[in-house]
Amino acid sequence: MSHFKPPIARRQRTQITLHGITLTDDYAWLRQKDDPEVIAYLEAENAYAEANLAPLASLREDLYREMLSHIQQTDVSVPYFDDGYWYLTRTQEGLQYGIHCRRRGSLKAPADDAAEEVVLDGNQLAQGHAFFAIGEVAITDDGRWVAYTTDTTGFRQYTLHIKDMQTGETLPGVVERVGSAVWAADNCTLFYTVEDEEQKRQYQLWRHSLGAPHTQDTLIYQDDDERFNLGLGRTRDGQYLILESASHIATEAQVLLAAEPQGTWRLISPRRDDHEYSVDHRNGLWYIRTNDKGRNCRLVTAPADAPGEANWTELLPHRNQIMLEDADLFAGFFIACEREAGLPRLRLWRFTGNGPQAEPAGEIAFPEPAYSASPHINRIFDTTTFRYAYQSLVTPSSVYEYDVATGASTLLKQLEIPGGFDRALYQSERILVPAPGGDGSAASDSVQVPVSLVYRKDKRVPGRNPLYVYGYGSYGYSLPLGFSSNRLSLLDRGVVLAYAHIRGGGDLGKPWHDAGKMLVKRNTFTDFVAAVEHLVGAGYGDPARVAIEGGSAGGLLMGAVTNLRPDLFRAVLSHVPFVDVMNTMLDASLPLTVPEYEEWGNPNEETYFKYMLSYSPYDNLKAASYPAMLVKTSLFDSQVMYWEPAKYVAKLRTLKTDSNPLLLVTNMQAGHGGASGRYDYLKEIALDYAFLLRELGLVRAAQS
Repeated sequence: MSHFKPPIARRQRTQITLHGITLTDDYAWLRQKDDPEVIAYLEAENAYAEANLAPLASLREDLYREMLSHIQQTDVSVPYFDDGYWYLTRTQEGLQYGIHCRRRGSLKAPADDAAEEVVLDGNQLAQGHAFFAIGEVAITDDGRWVAYTTDTTGFRQYTLHIKDMQTGETLPGVVERVGSAVWAADNCTLFYTVEDEEQKRQYQLWRHSLGAPHTQDTLIYQDDDERFNLGLGRTRDGQYLILESASHIATEAQVLLAAEPQGTWRLISPRRDDHEYSVDHRNGLWYIRTNDKGRNCRLVTAPADAPGEANWTELLPHRNQIMLEDADLFAGFFIACEREAGLPRLRLWRFTGNGPQAEPAGEIAFPEPAYSASPHINRIFDTTTFRYAYQSLVTPSSVYEYDVATGASTLLKQLEIPGGFDRALYQSERILVPAPGGDGSAASDSVQVPVSLVYRKDKRVPGRNPLYVYGYGSYGYSLPLGFSSNRLSLLDRGVVLAYAHIRGGGDLGKPWHDAGKMLVKRNTFTDFVAAVEHLVGAGYGDPARVAIEGGSAGGLLMGAVTNLRPDLFRAVLSHVPFVDVMNTMLDASLPLTVPEYEEWGNPNEETYFKYMLSYSPYDNLKAASYPAMLVKTSLFDSQVMYWEPAKYVAKLRTLKTDSNPLLLVTNMQAGHGGASGRYDYLKEIALDYAFLLRELGLVRAAQS
């Protein structure tokens, strides 16, 4: 492949000096998306990548067909009941998007009143758009009006529409940049939040009345603190609307009686730094999950008419080893959604009366060593059943219904995996890996990092398998352990897959997040390196055939660990990577920068500036031998701007001393999540896997 020459971006030096240090950037000009030279460069990189991967064309097609063979293309979701209707989503073979439907009263077809109505058909709405996504969907209590939002660029700026289910018509007039939307109980008043176009944060709450033009909508509230985003919801009992203002470290909630849309919003507790809380309502009491007494949260109650902290009464205490992630509230019980030892737990508490008194009444048991479990759609407040979703690295996505009285779980649906999938062929494990305590710890300290693994049992040869390790480790996000039929294409070729639950994520509660952000962020990277070294040393993989992957903040991880230990990895797959940390965090005009100060630090302060500079991937590239790298981005990404990976690749080309492939692929018609259609998305995965298989030595010579 030496006859393919990569594009070389021109250099145009810019410099900024701060805290006595000068940052040099030769590729800042790539930020000019409207400049034809920028588009030409991205297209040249795409052409170079396509030429490099051309020998893999048949493999990519094989992988696409292989993954498609494991998908039930025509399928239907588990129906759920809400206000007199059963709601479900259908997929049809050959169609890119789901069709959202409902039936009144019954799921049986013969009755006239059970005729299926199409609420929203993503395929029709997507016509004429290269990208399409539905955001919010809100339906009035009487079932007539549907408020929904759509994105047709991938920039995650959504347009609000209102549809009349009686006539099937969509009302004239739209609102741009809408985030959340909720109807009041009168079936004609809609509340919605709107995004600040420059800062890309939800900052305004508006009220709209059916029949009136949007020009007459009323601005109810505006949050001028750039750290905070607004989100709107409604309690499960339907009694209240909740407006939540949230930053990365603080929350403030206001509530309004759903039956009084012209009424006054009431504050639960004023915002203060490092206090996060969430609320729900039952029988005249607020149930508040709060971290006021500990990072892992406790559950308290307060009277509906006096919700201030002085009136909080503890229901569940804070526990050092158990994270209370949520409390799903119902008329007769609640489910404590917890995380213990890195794994989710669903524990039942039964109310003993109309008040807050409750007693423990069991736990939903999960049999596997590594899994994901969470509440499913539960719209009915007064119920004796609870639906939850379950899946693991070897068990397909499943929906169960839990009987609160008997403790029995009934499987409602498990995703069918056609194409000869045999669950018995695959093995899942969970191990603990020692990692150095790192920043903020004594030299002798160490931590135990959970790592989840999956492989095909009959393909496992200790010390000889290709190893693929995935990581994220930011924002307190717990790495989900879901089933992926796409992954079978790697497992069936003998690849061992590992998921590293490193610090900075939320797998072991908020303290785990705290131990991998701000001035101890480097722990995230050293944890990942330690995990890979341990896996190789324990015989899970061939040290010469290790591939790693991460996206967004996980792309920062990829850039940082590749700078730290380029010798450790054979191949790197980096999706929409946050790699230009310093330039992005120093530009407060960019979307998300100011709110992100609470995760990474504010580089305008010298201590944070120097610490962030110590790991920023773009700023720490050097002349060295780097692994093979596939870097992917999207032109309309609103979270990590396309120019970050573009600049990163352009600079690395001038420094790398090896002949390994360095490829930049830009989706010119999508955003942060890549392609929106399910078939188009599979083709993107096929490209990734073909690259990985080649670099891991699993491709025939004729294809490489």
